[in-house]
Formats: sequence, structure tokens, C-alpha cells
Amino acid sequence: MAKGGNVVGSWAFLIGVVLAVVLGILGAVNANWVIVLAIIGLIVGFLNIADKEVEPFLMSGAVLIIASALGQGVMKLVPVINDVLVALLAVFVPAIIIVAIKHVFTLAKS
Repeated sequence: MAKGGNVVGSWAFLIGVVLAVVLGILGAVNANWVIVLAIIGLIVGFLNIADKEVEPFLMSGAVLIIASALGQGVMKLVPVINDVLVALLAVFVPAIIIVAIKHVFTLAKS
């Protein structure tokens, strides 16, 4: 997270992850909550990642997305974990997409 940077982005990241885990545990992940989590992910992507954090965020985010997406197939037997993975994907996919697009534009400029 951006240190000394955007407080809104930092709080969005924290709230998004906690909300995703709580909603997953409660089994309350539905279309409305996925939209809310995706909006939080967009806020994180736009406001929270500093330039020096882009590559580690993209790498760890990509691993999280891959593991969550592939883990859903295995974790269908454990609905709580499956719901947590779905909710985490709803936060991290938009954040990763925004950060990746911003990074591509940065690379194109240099």
C-alpha cells in the first residue's frame, strides 16, 4: 500500500479485503456485493498503488487471482472457502486490471 499517500486508497484496500473475507464466511456473496467489491477494487487500483509498488502488486495479485480462480474448482466442496475466494476475486481483478493498464501506459511513455 502507498505509504504516506492516499488515505482513501489505503482504507479501500483494507475494507475490501476484510469485507470480502467476512462476506465469504457469512455466505452473503451476491451480485450486489460483487459490484460493491469491484468498485472498491477500482478505487484501490486507481488510488492506492505507488510507482515502486506496481511490479510486486501485479505479481502477487496475479498469483492471488490464479490461485483463487483455480482454487474455486477444488473448494466447491467447502462453500465458505469458495465464497471467500469469489469475494477476493471481485476485489483484486479490477485492481490488477487498473494497475496493469496504468503500468503499460507508463512503459509506453518511457
